[in-house]
Amino acid sequence: MQQNIDSTRVAQNLMASWQASGLKQKLIFTFAIIALFRFGAQLPIYGINNEVFQALASGNNLIGFLDMFSGGALGKVSIFALGIGPYITSSIIMQLMAVIIPHLEKLQKEDGEAGRRKIQQYTRYFACFLALFQSFIFALALFKLPGAIMPGVNHFMFIAGCMVSLSAGAMIVMWLAELITEKGVGNGASLLIFVGIIAGIPLYCNRTATLVAQDTMLQLGLLVLIGIFLATIIFIIVLHEAARKVPIVSARRQVGNKVYGGQNTNIPFKLNPSGVMPIIFAIAILLFPATVLGFVQHMHIDNVVVAGIFEKLNMIFSANSISYYVIYFALIVVLTFFYASIIPSMQPKEIANNLKKYGSAIPGVKPGKPTADKLNEILSRITFIGALSLGIIALIPTVATKITNITTFQGIGATSLIILVGVALDFINQIKTHMLAKNYESFLQQ
Repeated sequence: MQQNIDSTRVAQNLMASWQASGLKQKLIFTFAIIALFRFGAQLPIYGINNEVFQALASGNNLIGFLDMFSGGALGKVSIFALGIGPYITSSIIMQLMAVIIPHLEKLQKEDGEAGRRKIQQYTRYFACFLALFQSFIFALALFKLPGAIMPGVNHFMFIAGCMVSLSAGAMIVMWLAELITEKGVGNGASLLIFVGIIAGIPLYCNRTATLVAQDTMLQLGLLVLIGIFLATIIFIIVLHEAARKVPIVSARRQVGNKVYGGQNTNIPFKLNPSGVMPIIFAIAILLFPATVLGFVQHMHIDNVVVAGIFEKLNMIFSANSISYYVIYFALIVVLTFFYASIIPSMQPKEIANNLKKYGSAIPGVKPGKPTADKLNEILSRITFIGALSLGIIALIPTVATKITNITTFQGIGATSLIILVGVALDFINQIKTHMLAKNYESFLQQ
């Protein structure tokens, strides 16, 4: 009986979300853009032999990993093969530059919406440059791969066409992501990555079923791996929803015959305010040296010392090395702190000034600088805990795949699980927020 009631409530909530004013249109628009993205991922560039490159991708961890994030577009060498990568990398670099370069910092903090739009335009220009650079390296790699180019195709025209097609595809993906963010539901870049990962899951399941079909020990290992994945999902949800509530006391003010304030409230600071962005940024940063080193591998370097240095770097940034995961963990921790430092709701000085302005304070702490120092201490602690937790979660599935010897899920386990759960939770929360806003609007109109 209780189960039927819960099912009815779920159905009613779904119907309410669909009928909420404006939400239906946003959801339809979002799904239409996602469908367009999936269609473009199936269109191969001219002159490429897909079978040769797909055979290479199935035996190469790095290419398989990139292919998963592009939803199979890289394996098919489609016009969307670069995916959202150039745009994300450009966003990271521009955010870092905004901290270092005074002009960009002024645009971001003092010039309001106009300044942010200008920074966004710079981000697009730099993303275009990165797309051209990455497509050039990719075209050269295809040129060196035996059998990758169809017979009779002019090599110069192939490289030029490949650069134009891949760069244009990356700009279209960037445009689609921005359309979702502006007119749809959720963060466009994160949703496209989410869809790309989901599209690759059937292939991973098929490979896993083939691997464990005739081996009892691997079947037991698969059960253990699934259990670890489920526990990791629970840990991710707890980390995503956990918050530190700082109590706030408001002073009483009398205006005429009415008394305002005097109530105890709190400010909730999320343990992981940056969500999945540190994971995505860390991946984008690690992919850049891997791309450059892949290009260098196709060059003939006569100098033994220089060749040895590049070989050592290639070992460090290899996805199979321990150093790769150490760098990956460190990047997640650093980027979590960085991202938290630029979030408007995580600025101790501004929060302290606003509390003082409205006559509120933390119990036992003086207004002004002491409040800012106390908030800075609290935020530093919870960000540190959140950063370590996020880094540990990112490594748990990878360690689990090594222990169980089931490597067919390796691409999904390390980072994709966090992105899948995090993006899904963000998407649901945005729908809830939209519904709540519409309910308030309906209430005020009555």
